Amino acid sequence: MKAILYYGANNVRLEDIPEPVAGRTQVKVKVAWCGICGTDLHYYKHDPAMPPTATEPHAVTGEKLPVVLGHEFSGTIVELGSAVDKSKYAVGQNVAVEPLNCCNQPDCVGCSSSDTRNLCPRIAVVGFSGGGGGLSEYVVVDQKMTHILPPNVSLEVGALVEPLAVAWRSVKKAKVKAGDTVLILGAGPIGIFVLKCAQLFGAAWVGVSGRGSKRCALARTYGASAVYDVSTAGTDVVAETLKATNGRGADVVVDCAGVQSSLDVALKAARPGGRIMNVAAWTESPTIDLNLMLFKELVLDNSLTYSAEHPEVIQAIADGKFKDLESLITRRTSLENFVEKGLGALLHEKTRQSLDTSLKCPSASPFVAR
Repeated sequence: MKAILYYGANNVRLEDIPEPVAGRTQVKVKVAWCGICGTDLHYYKHDPAMPPTATEPHAVTGEKLPVVLGHEFSGTIVELGSAVDKSKYAVGQNVAVEPLNCCNQPDCVGCSSSDTRNLCPRIAVVGFSGGGGGLSEYVVVDQKMTHILPPNVSLEVGALVEPLAVAWRSVKKAKVKAGDTVLILGAGPIGIFVLKCAQLFGAAWVGVSGRGSKRCALARTYGASAVYDVSTAGTDVVAETLKATNGRGADVVVDCAGVQSSLDVALKAARPGGRIMNVAAWTESPTIDLNLMLFKELVLDNSLTYSAEHPEVIQAIADGKFKDLESLITRRTSLENFVEKGLGALLHEKTRQSLDTSLKCPSASPFVAR
């Protein structure tokens, strides 16, 4: 079968590899659509900072580079392992895949609860750590990693469940409730999904700070109460947030940007007693004004990927609580055109500060576009 293999920085190839066979507790999925994430772009430009590498295997999968890319994907079950729960899973079901593969060791604190699986220190991610990936024609995953899509949820939208789950968990952990004011720092795909989740959780005002006209325009399209383009000279996000909240500051600030300036804004824009939720992975350790946090009694929390959010997100989509998700898909392409029209196009668009990570790739080459 065809698959996109990652060998290291700037070395991604379309190759033919053996088609996988489902193990005892695994299901085999024919991939329908797979998104390209900002992490995929980062991997493409940099060598991995942790296993698997070309010389060191991952502790869970045992694989070294190259590995198949792709972790935001959906597809259709085509084979069941001998020990798969046949009362729940069947050939022909459409599913979204939760790509976290934990160590499941009895002494692992993260694996001890379904709510903390994402905190397993040896965690593997399908599409980064080995064990296949969504940028291939087929993948096998444990049955616990597949979530059945209701008939009214398309496979295209199914590929959006993974990034939506990231946003859902952050908003849930931040305890956003009806009437809250929320400031989102970063208007990329996760920032936009956080916007939609905050609205769904009942926020009365949601401001979005972004960089670049295209990203900011998308935030306006999806109903942000206010949008601040920090690439425009003189934009003061803190002052504007205080003005919009009658001088109080935001009840919740969600940092999706992960840079020093965004953290500085978060500390100043949050109301006394407010909550700051970090969703971003940082490339450099920031400096934190702990005195400012102390005198405002701010709570700084973190939200890492997801753990039990996929079913909640799928149910919300099925209930019609998220509107027009398909419009977040910027383009469709094939595996054959992945490097040029996938990674290459998104890296180019990123330099132009547009939305850069919601492209969907059909797994099989005949489906160039739908």
